[in-house]
Amino acid sequence: MPDMELWPTSRLLSTAARLVELAWNDKLRPLGLTYPAVLTLDAVATAGPITPGDLAKSVRVQAQTMGPLLSRLESRGFIRREPNRFDRRSQLVSITDLGRTLLEQSHRQENNVLSAVNLDSEDLREDLLAIVRHTNFN
Repeated sequence: MPDMELWPTSRLLSTAARLVELAWNDKLRPLGLTYPAVLTLDAVATAGPITPGDLAKSVRVQAQTMGPLLSRLESRGFIRREPNRFDRRSQLVSITDLGRTLLEQSHRQENNVLSAVNLDSEDLREDLLAIVRHTNFN
């Protein structure tokens, strides 16, 4: 194994994020969800009806990444897509009751993902919030 003590902080952060996502996916699998699906459902639940483009910006993924994910969520009954009555060229995405129920269940699992590690450091939270808020994504 490489000497992680020599890694720059950015590599440690990236590796930790991937490992957390893998752990999350293990917890979410019984619910039929993935980490990206939860992020998407959370954004839709918060924003209300939202265009796929705005949704992609909200969860910081490329717009073309959002299409297949929305198709999977829609086919499972977690979201619904309807024509945007203000712009017939676009759609609006909203969460269904089933999607909301599964999102609530996933939130209850959230604290169990890394139960062996104490992540309740306020300094760590502030640092992570700063990274998320101030890192540009195009």
